[in-house]
Amino acid sequence: MIRQQSFSRYLSSSRTLFSESARTARRRRIALAAVIGATVLLAAAFQPAKAADAPASGPAAASAANSAAASVPAVAPASAPAAAAAPATPGAASAPVGEEMVIRTMGPISYVCGGIAADQQAKLREREKNFNLGVLFTQGANGEYLADVDVKLTRDGQTVAQFRAGGPRCLIRAPEGSYNIEATYKGQPKAIKISTGTRNAQLRW
Repeated sequence: MIRQQSFSRYLSSSRTLFSESARTARRRRIALAAVIGATVLLAAAFQPAKAADAPASGPAAASAANSAAASVPAVAPASAPAAAAAPATPGAASAPVGEEMVIRTMGPISYVCGGIAADQQAKLREREKNFNLGVLFTQGANGEYLADVDVKLTRDGQTVAQFRAGGPRCLIRAPEGSYNIEATYKGQPKAIKISTGTRNAQLRW
């Protein structure tokens, strides 16, 4: 009877110790799980902040960079300064096609060229009486008018005027005498000798 009571006490004590050990282990597991859960939550909370602070990379970054570049207005390179006008060559002048007919003077020689349009032809006829030389530049069998003919007027072997005709007809005022008119069109030269008072000379290519 005494032995049975002792065994019962031992068994009861063992159960009590086992129960306390189990409860302690369970409490430790619960505490560990709580710590792990808190760590995970903190890591998740800080992760977006780090992602926001990190610089963008990859295709998304390239797209953002391209968008930013597109939003910046392009700056055109500074244009080159306009070329300075070429100084006039002594004894030579140029009158481009279509320029208003202007009387030009070089030393004792004055001239005016034009006659492409009907109104220019009429103006030349009005001015003809004030000039004592005249020459017409044409080409082909039909006598098509020419412009941009290089003209050189010489007398006794000396060049007295040199210019580019801006039209097919040139009127020239020069001291009395005979002159050689040397004209070049597209590299092909022509020449004629005329005296003052001749206003209907013609050079044909």
